[in-house]
Amino acid sequence: MAPKFGVGQALRRKEDDPLLRGGGRYVADYAPSGALHAVVLRSPHAHAKFRIVDRERAKALPGVRLILTASDIPHLGNLPTPGVIPGPTIKVPHYPILVKDTVRHVGDAVAFIVGDTLQQARDAAEAIEIDWEPLPHVIGAEAALEKSAAQVWPDQPNLSFETELGDAAATKSAMAQAARQVEVKIVNQRLVTNYMDTRGVIAEYDGARYTLTLGSQGSHIVRDIICGEVLKIAPDKMRVITPDVGGGFGTKLFPYREYALTAVAAEKLRKPVKWVAERTEHFLGDSHGRDNITSARLGLDAQGKFLALDVDIIADMGAYLSCYAPYIPWLGAGMASGVYDIPAGHVRLRAVFTNTVPVDAYRGAGRPEASYLIERLVDAAARETGIAPDVIRRRNFIKPRAMPYTTPTGKIYDSGDFATHLTRAQEAIGWDGFKKRAAAAKKQGKLRGIGIATYIEACGNMGPEKATVALDQDGGVTILIGSQSTGQGHATAYAQLVAEQLGLPPDKVRMFQGDTDKIPTGGGTGGSSSIPCGGASLEGAVKKLAQQIKKLAADQLEAAPGDIEFGDNMIRIAGTDRAVSFADVAKKAQEKLAADDTWTPEQPTYPNGTHIAEVEIDPDTGRTRIVGYVVVDDFGVTINPLMLEGQVHGGAVQGIGQALMEDTVYDPQSGQLMSASLMDYALPRAIDAPRFSFETKNVPCKTNPLGVKGAGEAGAIGSCPAIINAILDALYRTYGVRHIDMPATPQRVWAAIEKAR
Repeated sequence: MAPKFGVGQALRRKEDDPLLRGGGRYVADYAPSGALHAVVLRSPHAHAKFRIVDRERAKALPGVRLILTASDIPHLGNLPTPGVIPGPTIKVPHYPILVKDTVRHVGDAVAFIVGDTLQQARDAAEAIEIDWEPLPHVIGAEAALEKSAAQVWPDQPNLSFETELGDAAATKSAMAQAARQVEVKIVNQRLVTNYMDTRGVIAEYDGARYTLTLGSQGSHIVRDIICGEVLKIAPDKMRVITPDVGGGFGTKLFPYREYALTAVAAEKLRKPVKWVAERTEHFLGDSHGRDNITSARLGLDAQGKFLALDVDIIADMGAYLSCYAPYIPWLGAGMASGVYDIPAGHVRLRAVFTNTVPVDAYRGAGRPEASYLIERLVDAAARETGIAPDVIRRRNFIKPRAMPYTTPTGKIYDSGDFATHLTRAQEAIGWDGFKKRAAAAKKQGKLRGIGIATYIEACGNMGPEKATVALDQDGGVTILIGSQSTGQGHATAYAQLVAEQLGLPPDKVRMFQGDTDKIPTGGGTGGSSSIPCGGASLEGAVKKLAQQIKKLAADQLEAAPGDIEFGDNMIRIAGTDRAVSFADVAKKAQEKLAADDTWTPEQPTYPNGTHIAEVEIDPDTGRTRIVGYVVVDDFGVTINPLMLEGQVHGGAVQGIGQALMEDTVYDPQSGQLMSASLMDYALPRAIDAPRFSFETKNVPCKTNPLGVKGAGEAGAIGSCPAIINAILDALYRTYGVRHIDMPATPQRVWAAIEKAR
């Protein structure tokens, strides 16, 4: 019999009650006594030389405590780029904490101002006199490669690096044998994360150590980089605390300039210094996501079997190489062939500098780009060959018997049954009845379309992660772990892993995270790794603790350890009513009962699934409405199906945002970010989300001790291609439209219809 609160149970999240009642504690809620307030003075130019003419007038304003410019912090190192990739030698340009004389994007950091109040700091920032000399700039990945393009960096070309994956010769040979070649060119537009609480930090200094309270996806990552690379001090000289976090999505994983600046200011002033980004500052100062332009060719034989895949990716890095920036498009390139048995493949990847905000990981980090490309390409192949989109997929799926399967780019899939979840998704959405629904819509003057995306991604390998568990005097269990919840529900999922081994209810399990003094190491949360890595470590630690508890309980009950079992919050001799409580065992132990374990994954996990979207388009306005949406996923073993479904819903809605409305727009002439607020940048709302149908067809992962496959990013990976394929299905049926780029806004859809008419 499964434990009441264990693995597979649909428990409601234990952390939700205080959050829903306003009891959450976010960075902006922290107000240490005497805290000063800081602002960052940012560049209004995309590319310019500058000279600070006068800052003395600003310094003399009431309440102004400190103004930092580049000349005041020569001892600080640059923000580093640890996310390098195998192969190319990448020359990483300096990414200064404050720019000295040349800004390279709108929002580049020029000065840091601290005042008694936020308004006084703002007034001082406006009073700093700067002489600007605008320079030529370049916007757009393809534009950056043109011979006449302005150079972002004077000592290196706009081409940051170039690399390749797969076998170019084998791909060329296979392509030559193809009966047909299908080509697409697609844009994966730039996105801004827009988590609920913007980034913030409060720095304190006691004369010996810094304490930074900040919203992050991993306190240890921020501490180690800021200390080791920027402040150039030992990590034990800093404590980083992460309280509640309202969304991270990859963008809060990295260190940012303000963390070092507040630390320096707190040391100089010997008072707490607080900085919290405004929403527009988030657009201008936090890393962006996606921004790829990709061309691809697919070679097929006469029966529609895939023979070769050739891909060319241009990835916009922005003005600097952010923390993991080179790794993101490289990770996506490795997943280019998707769920398909393609014998030969080759990917060319070029990364370029532009005068824009740097780009880094955003939910899915390269894998949504890969899924969108291959699924758009497969649908194009279906139209070109006349083979139905579901049929051409089944004809080319990697078969379960072929597992483990090595892709042309070297990924090793351990498990998966792609045809099964496609079949179930078609049943759930009523695939066979679509033509009747389309005909009924046509009578109402509307266009119906249906689109498939069968995706796979690589994740769950951001380890190692260490978990420590201890039995407390009250009979509860304390978990110490270095992953970081930003809304996923770690406290509940980890409590279920404890319950699986010990039978304890969730309220008897306490989780501590986000404090580098209490938790010695931590890998943070990214790449859907918290359960695959952190959970696997936790399971190992709890099993060790269980053996300790059984041994002591056996001594108290005068039984053999093998006869001891857990259940109903008690420890008993199996088959009898003789029992002791967890608290009894803890109190009688001569030393605290504790155990730890570390899981280091050797391979990623490969979650996969099918999204099918059905849309209805008003041809007079171009408005798209999602009228049906089905997801059938393979996540291996499921810890909590209720939380899993919530994760998929959230990711799918972010994909809906990218597919239909989100767009980061720079003006090529001025270099200005035109969509720098929520007045200009559309986000999906509840009304934009369909009623999702979600279920799983799980195949346990063979490379993870829990059998789980990472799930946090999957919804955002399958949704974009499903929706755009559905829109194109509707447009092609009536008007022969073969291409549209994201976001498929009403204006863009209407324009495609008018052009076809």
